[in-house]
Amino acid sequence: MGTAERHRAPEGDDASEVSVPVVSETPDREREVVEAGRVPRAREPQAAYRPLWHEEPARRRRLPDPVRTAAVRAVIVVAVTLILAMVAFLCTLAESWLAFPMVLGSVAGTVVATWGVLDVWVTRQVWNQRHGVVSVPSSTARAMRRERRRARRQARRAERGQERIGRRGGTGQLSHP
Repeated sequence: MGTAERHRAPEGDDASEVSVPVVSETPDREREVVEAGRVPRAREPQAAYRPLWHEEPARRRRLPDPVRTAAVRAVIVVAVTLILAMVAFLCTLAESWLAFPMVLGSVAGTVVATWGVLDVWVTRQVWNQRHGVVSVPSSTARAMRRERRRARRQARRAERGQERIGRRGGTGQLSHP
């Protein structure tokens, strides 16, 4: 079907009617376009809003910022190391003088990539221990929570004491200002 067939001019002198596709929704959310003969302009259906994509909730929680930063750094270092190794291999096949420096670079890159992956692992472990994800007796987060609870109890106790003093209404004061 060409453009001329889709946008047919209204037949006759009546310009209030045009041929437009009518959009209907089926129960399974598939959209069908049905060609209608002559539909008055006053009753033209509005184009239904259809988003480009449908966002679904994440299955897992997002990584903490320091862990994500370390992971990105490790991925970049590993990618560069793999490129160095490939270039070293190709230079060796071509018997280029650049092969030996590239092999040395690949070895150094492997050491740095190993450090990067270990950095991700250690950062994740430290984050979990400090922020209470791991529930073990040696967890730092448990002591921090205990301190926060103690501080809240003391604040509530002090607040109740101030309320009691205010309720007494001046009893027990030696002098009045």
